[in-house]
Amino acid sequence: MKAIVTEQAGGPEVLKYQECPERQPGSGQVVVRVSAAGVNFMDIGVRKGTVWQDIPWPRIPGVEGAGVILRTSDDVSEFVPGQRVAWVYAPGSYAEEVVIPASALVLIPDSIDDKTAASVMMQGLTASHFATEFYPIQPGDIALVHAAAGGVGLLLTQIIKHRGGRVIGRVSSESKVAMAKEAGADHVIVDTKGTFAAEVMRLTEGQGVHVVYDGSGPVTFQDSLNALRIAGTFCWYGPILGAPDKIDIMSLPKSIKIGYATFNHHVHTSALLRKHTNILFDWLLAGTLKVSIGKEYALADAAQAHADMESRKTTGKLLLIP
Repeated sequence: MKAIVTEQAGGPEVLKYQECPERQPGSGQVVVRVSAAGVNFMDIGVRKGTVWQDIPWPRIPGVEGAGVILRTSDDVSEFVPGQRVAWVYAPGSYAEEVVIPASALVLIPDSIDDKTAASVMMQGLTASHFATEFYPIQPGDIALVHAAAGGVGLLLTQIIKHRGGRVIGRVSSESKVAMAKEAGADHVIVDTKGTFAAEVMRLTEGQGVHVVYDGSGPVTFQDSLNALRIAGTFCWYGPILGAPDKIDIMSLPKSIKIGYATFNHHVHTSALLRKHTNILFDWLLAGTLKVSIGKEYALADAAQAHADMESRKTTGKLLLIP
């Protein structure tokens, strides 16, 4: 069984494609042959040693994917070999096979292919959490979406529009504007320096936005604050790019609300995982939600996928194909 293994923290070059022992399922687990594994910023944190600090080296990165069940433990009755399944958090997914708790799996509808299912799990559930639970978008709300041509940004924009909101997208280059608009963004700001609030205020006639979804790191933090209207909501996510300075709560402007959103709070039980994933699948089948796969890589090319993602030049979802 081939997998991507890293024995120490470092750059993309520490990701090695090598043979690993075949694994057997323990109690409550299944073995899945991976058809597609998602590449996420979390994986970069794993590689750099800032995430999974409780997991010893060597490590197999990756948490998201889709595939076919090969084997199950004797005490698993809800799944059988041959079924197509997807998952959002199963450490070790950069591999030809992965062992996963049955409770962490969802069945893939026949009309959705494995690559699409793998692409919508983490980023789709993240976007769903942000727009339906952390700050439930209401008709007429205006949202500022950072990295609007990225995997989360494209899905988040579509969900906001589905719920009747308006979107101001922020992207890092002119080449990403068309993709953000295709997803439904009403306006797109091109910015690399974190100076966008004045344009947001112009577009909102001086009122500001109802909510900011910001996973772009500390460089955008202050202008995201400045872009909010009175009693607006700041949804902060994406710790891999760094955190802002310490906040003096009494200095926060406009009676805003600020919080750190993580997708696993959206799916903290098996029932919630399946409920919210099935909603995403229904949106896909109805054409409400469309997945943009930016690039596919062979599993052996995981290092290149990481380098490309860190360059901030990619759009859409990146996948590894064993």
